[in-house]
Amino acid sequence: MGAKQDVQSMTIWDHLSDLRKRLIIIIITIFVAAVICFAYVDDILQFLLKPAPNLQLIFTSPPEALTAQIRLAIQAALIITLPLNLIQILIFVAPALKDTEKKVVLPFFLAMNMLFFSGIVFCYYLVIPFAIRFFMGFATESLTPLFTIGSYISFISSLLLSFGIIFQVPLIFGFLGLIGILSSSFLRKNRKFAILIIVIVAAILTPPDVISQILMAIPLLFLYEAGILLVRLTERQKS
Repeated sequence: MGAKQDVQSMTIWDHLSDLRKRLIIIIITIFVAAVICFAYVDDILQFLLKPAPNLQLIFTSPPEALTAQIRLAIQAALIITLPLNLIQILIFVAPALKDTEKKVVLPFFLAMNMLFFSGIVFCYYLVIPFAIRFFMGFATESLTPLFTIGSYISFISSLLLSFGIIFQVPLIFGFLGLIGILSSSFLRKNRKFAILIIVIVAAILTPPDVISQILMAIPLLFLYEAGILLVRLTERQKS
């Protein structure tokens, strides 16, 4: 009750000041993490090359290696600091939440992080090795696979981030089911439309090749079914 009164007594300028404070903290956190990641960028790059041990990276212009490493450091910092940045967002919105809502937000926050990093782990250990082996299979005696560092980092980072995002699907479905926007019967009836949307989403989020799109579409189908199950569980709880 006291927290609710504090929120009501805050002016728009107080909210903007608090938002500014949270954004500054997030920016500083990402910047510090990016500097640290850049100091260890060679180790990070070697980690990303483990799924392709025989791959030789090249750069075709003087600044390409440096810009690619800077981009890699920033992307690694964004991934590493995600839980800390989400905490800042939670601190900003927490005063406006009711006690019952706060009890839901914490498990939601933990599940969001768990699913995000689960998607990254799934992609790193299963999807990327398969994709690299497939594309390396086109090598011949007259065709040597030499990837530029920029293209390889873009390919790997887009896959990792995309899978981290799509693994949120069951959680999003569960949340929408909890607040009554989605129902399990609706999701089951519109499964064929969902398949079409999944194919489109996979084409947008992945690099422009069919294999990467298939490797994303298949897990998305399983995640869709998991989302239906989660919505069904929320319906049973409410009933």
